[in-house]
Amino acid sequence: MTKLLSLKNLHKVYYSKNNTLEAIKNISFDLNENEFVCIVGPSGCGKSTLLNILTNMECLTSGDIIHYKDNLKFGYMLQSDAMLNWLNVLNNATLGLTLKKEKTKENIAYTKKLLESYGLGEFLNVSPSELSGGMRQRLALIRTLALKPDILILDEPFSKLDYQSRLQVSDDVYKIIKKEHKTALMVTHDIAEALSLSDKVIVLSNRPCTIKNIYEIKRNNKGPIAIRKDPSFQSYFDLIWKDLSTNV
Repeated sequence: MTKLLSLKNLHKVYYSKNNTLEAIKNISFDLNENEFVCIVGPSGCGKSTLLNILTNMECLTSGDIIHYKDNLKFGYMLQSDAMLNWLNVLNNATLGLTLKKEKTKENIAYTKKLLESYGLGEFLNVSPSELSGGMRQRLALIRTLALKPDILILDEPFSKLDYQSRLQVSDDVYKIIKKEHKTALMVTHDIAEALSLSDKVIVLSNRPCTIKNIYEIKRNNKGPIAIRKDPSFQSYFDLIWKDLSTNV
């Protein structure tokens, strides 16, 4: 596998006048090209802090982040789809390009191609308010892909959907990411969701978070819905549940 990114002994401490809070302690792992990695851990353990550090939204206290590609680009998909209902679907999809002043004819054409490829081509001129929740999430992903990132950062992207929609949308998003040959790092509280999407699951401890275990998932080319029926799925689930249940 080709490495894109390595984290080496990451450490994050928040300092205030009256208190010191250690959030992350000695986090180390690699992220490889075309890999889908999920991070699970207790609420408040530092998962989102870790993502913020990776995308330069927060600074490290100590440790190293090694990029194996020049000008490594990140795309961030948030919990909320953050659609602007006064803009149409195409303008929402190109919003990141507009903000980064990269809205060229070539990039607009690329974005339209993505929208057409993934079932949104006939909705270019409508408001996102007319789309289903699943379609809005697909649009949010395409808006991120329009920036041509090397690594997609997904922060609980399906948390606001009902269970049935969540299954279908996660399947859609997985297929899009794999078809576009993207690397993804996702945070989720849902063990089954992590297992259904991942090539690798990283389990974090309570704060200050450390890595308890890393599981390589043998997918056998199965998608998120199909893999839930695999006999190994429950075994992985039980191992991760035990890790989280005995968190220290």
